[in-house]
Amino acid sequence: MINALSNEALEQALTTLNSKVDSDKHWQLKEGKLYRLFKFDDFSSAFSWMTKMAIWAEKQDHHPEWFNVYNRVEVYLTTHDAGGISERDFKLAEVMNKG
Repeated sequence: MINALSNEALEQALTTLNSKVDSDKHWQLKEGKLYRLFKFDDFSSAFSWMTKMAIWAEKQDHHPEWFNVYNRVEVYLTTHDAGGISERDFKLAEVMNKG
């Protein structure tokens, strides 16, 4: 069974995740989910990245909630089975950071 992270574990994992990206690209907590806005050069780049992430997510059976407008992709991650943010969300966030 997958469990949601405690507040302390969540803050620690968020700090670790954000230490690996530039400060203008930080993940944050928003609406009880892990959130980040990704910006790309154009629509094709954004859609290509989404396709790559979708294939990875499908293999892991862990799917993001995301929204795309032109070169922007907003991502919200949560683990529904756990009722909150879990380690699976942080793993997907790391993969997304690497693109």
